[in-house]
This record gives sequence, structure tokens and C-alpha cells, in this order.
Amino acid sequence: MTRRLLLSYLSLAALVLLCLEIPLGFVYSRSERERVVNAAKDEAESVSAYASLSLSAGRAERDLPRRVIHCAERIGGKVVVVDAAGALLATSHPLAAVMSADLASRPGIAAALHGTATVDVRTSTIGGVEYLSVAAPVRHTSGLQGAVWLTLPTRTVHERVHHVWLLLCLGGLGVLAAVAVVGFAIARWTGRPIRELERATHELAEGGRATPVTMTKGPPEVRRLAAAFNRTAARLAHLLSAQRAFAGEASHQLKTPLAALRLRLENLEPNVTDRGLGSLTAAVTETDRLSRMVEGLLAMARLEEDSATPAPVDVGAVCAERHRTWLPLFEQQRVSLVLFVGSVGPVLAVPGGVEQIVDNLLSNALRASPRDSTVTMELRLYVPARRALRDARPAWVDLHITDEGPGMTQEQRARAFDRFWRAPGAPKGGTGLGLSLVQRLAHASGGEASLHAASSGGLDAVIRLPSAQGPPQSAGGGHQPGRGGRRLREAPALPA
Repeated sequence: MTRRLLLSYLSLAALVLLCLEIPLGFVYSRSERERVVNAAKDEAESVSAYASLSLSAGRAERDLPRRVIHCAERIGGKVVVVDAAGALLATSHPLAAVMSADLASRPGIAAALHGTATVDVRTSTIGGVEYLSVAAPVRHTSGLQGAVWLTLPTRTVHERVHHVWLLLCLGGLGVLAAVAVVGFAIARWTGRPIRELERATHELAEGGRATPVTMTKGPPEVRRLAAAFNRTAARLAHLLSAQRAFAGEASHQLKTPLAALRLRLENLEPNVTDRGLGSLTAAVTETDRLSRMVEGLLAMARLEEDSATPAPVDVGAVCAERHRTWLPLFEQQRVSLVLFVGSVGPVLAVPGGVEQIVDNLLSNALRASPRDSTVTMELRLYVPARRALRDARPAWVDLHITDEGPGMTQEQRARAFDRFWRAPGAPKGGTGLGLSLVQRLAHASGGEASLHAASSGGLDAVIRLPSAQGPPQSAGGGHQPGRGGRRLREAPALPA
């Protein structure tokens, strides 16, 4: 903001200076040209008067050359004096013989010999130099005695004009420098409250409690904005605290009654007839489902409350450990569990997030997989081609958990991450919170969760997490399986 304000101040000042200095420069330039022309005319008239006196007193050959040389040195030009017949009387610089014989034919001298003073700007035929020419007649009471021809290179005029423009430019730069100093101070004073608001907003966006912004200085609009931000931040913090407290307390309060209810239902089993045994079993099942739902709500409440910072996690080791843990349960259900481990390196994830993601996805895959089918866990590097060309760090590591179950339609996959949503015909026992928790954990880790149709007809759950290390030397763009991967133990399908 400080740079933008300073740029606006400088732009406005530069516009004002241009509007003032350009016309002023042209006025001064024209005035300087007129001053030089008038000075040349005055010198020509002065030499003309002196020549008239010298000719009348008969001292032209002795005094006139010194006067002519002195005048030429003073104006930085050339001075020539001729008599009434056009013959050379005095000159400040030696002239060529051809030029001396041709003086009377020159337009300025010819006009002066006829009694007319002239001012002309011409380009000399000798050397291509542009000069200012001034001619004045030499008069006496007895009549016309001769002419004075004064030439002045226009370089002198241009130097004076350039000097004027240089002074204007230096003055404009000085004004801009002063505006920059004053504008920077004003911009810093104006932007200080905005920077405080930005800092507090970042703290609030990162999940922390925003410190109230105290505004005693600055523009009134910014002070009012700070007051509105403080009220909004306080209200938001109160709402979030109330939401977390409600979810956590309600879940904790429900756990004890649910455990007692399940215990009472199990104690009723010896006293229930065969006709009511099915209803009792259904009641126990629903109680277990409600307990899992409470556990899911607790996990989500803790996730929202902790807002942990992602850290490097060895995703290959985590997947191998979860594979060993889940393998007996998959064997019991006659489902094969396969893990492909590759050199994908660590990923960035919230502490404990990868374990919860894998557990929820494996639980869903086991519930949806028929007997004698296979669930596959696979890790792949994903390096975008453009990123690989300019950055040595890969973008993502993809975790694929693929089953051979009934799968989902595109509309069902779009809604699968909604809380408490369950697909029509889904196996009993689910709560509708597993995939929602998976997505929240992936987002908290800086990644993404998505569902795709598997080639085997089931579901391919993809968890994309940011990588925490550089790629292999041969890494290219697009999906890549981990190099040197190995297939871990597979649970054999049990005989029918």
C-alpha cells in the first residue's frame, strides 16, 4: 500500500510539473532567443554608431579594427564593417579573398547599404554551420557611410536554451524528490493501520486468536474499519469456540450413556426370546453405529480445535504399518490386501493425519469389497511437467486405495464427502463421517482428497499430499509410480 500511495503522489506531482514546466520552458526558450537576437542587434547598432564617429573623425583605420575585435570577442561571433561601396573596412576574423570581394552581394549587407536593418537566420554555405545574421547601416548626417554585418553561431542560442531546460529539469527533479520524501512519510502514516489489520487478519486466517487492533491514529475510515474488524473477529471467535465446545461436550456426554445402553442391551440377551433376538441384535448394531458416529464427531472437533502445522511424515512407513495392522481383519473377511511401496519420500501432513486417513479408507474399502476380491494400496509421485522444468521439488505424492466393490456413480462421488451422507444400498454400520474426516485431514495437510471410478469397477480413493523432498533425477512430468517399489505381503484368498 505504501508503494501505491507513493506512486500516486509522484504521478500527480509529475503531471503537475509537466503541465507547468513544459509551457514555461517554451516561454523561456523563446525569451532567450529574443534576448540573444536583441543583444546582437544592440551590438550591431553600437558598432554602427562607433563606425560612424570613426569615419567622420578620420580614425577608422586606427580605432575601428580594435572595436570590431573587442565586440566579436564579447558576443562570440564575427563582425565585418564595409564602406558605402561595399569595400571591407574592418573585420574581426580574416576573410578569404573571394569572400572579401563578394561582401556587397550578401543579402544582409546589401539591405543595410540601402538603409534597412535586417535580422536573419541562415545556414552558412561554408561548413554547413547555422548562424544568426544581423546587418545595420552606418549613417551620418551627410548620408549613408557603410554597413555593419554581425554573424553569431546559433549554437550559442541553443546552448542557452538547453541551459534553461536543464535548470527546469533539475528543479522538477528536486520537487519530485521533496514530494517523494513527504509522500513516503504520509504513506507510511496512512498504511500503518492497514498493516496492523493485515497482520491481525493473517493471525485469524491461520487459526489463531486475532489480537484486537488498537487504532488511535490514522485516517477516520481506517479506524472505523479496525473497530468493525475487532467486532467481527470477536464474534467469530465466540461462534467457533461455542461450536467446538458443543461438539466436544455433546460427544463426551454421549459416550457414557451409549456405553451403558450397549451393556444393558447385551445383558438382556439371555431374557429375550428367539422372536425378539433379531430386534435386539439390530439395536446393538445401531448402538455401535452411534458410538462410531460420536467418535467421528470427536475426531473432527479435535481437528478443528488443534489446527496443527503440517510436518514431514514417512508415508511409506505409515502405510506399511497400517497394512500389517489391517491384514488379519482382511484375511478374516477373505479379502486380499496388497501394498505397493516405492521411493516417494516423506510428505507434509498434520501429525496423525495419514494414519487416520488410511484407517478410514481401508475400513470403507473392506466394508464395500466382496469376498475373494482385492484392495490395493499404492503410492505414486506426481510431478507436473512445467514445475519439473523450473523447480527441483516435486509437487505431490498420491496415495491410491482401490477396491473391487460396486463403486459409485459420478453424482454419488460428488456427495461422498458430505457429513452423514451414505450411498444408497451401502453396507450397514457406516456413519457417513469417515470420508468427511478424510477430506478435512487432507485439506489441513495442504492436500486434496478425491474419488474416481476404478478400472476394476470399484472405487479409487486418491489422497494427494505435498511432498517434502526433491524428486529422483529421472523424474518427469505427470504421474509416476515410486521407483524401486515392491509388493508387500498379500492376504491369500481363503478357500470357499
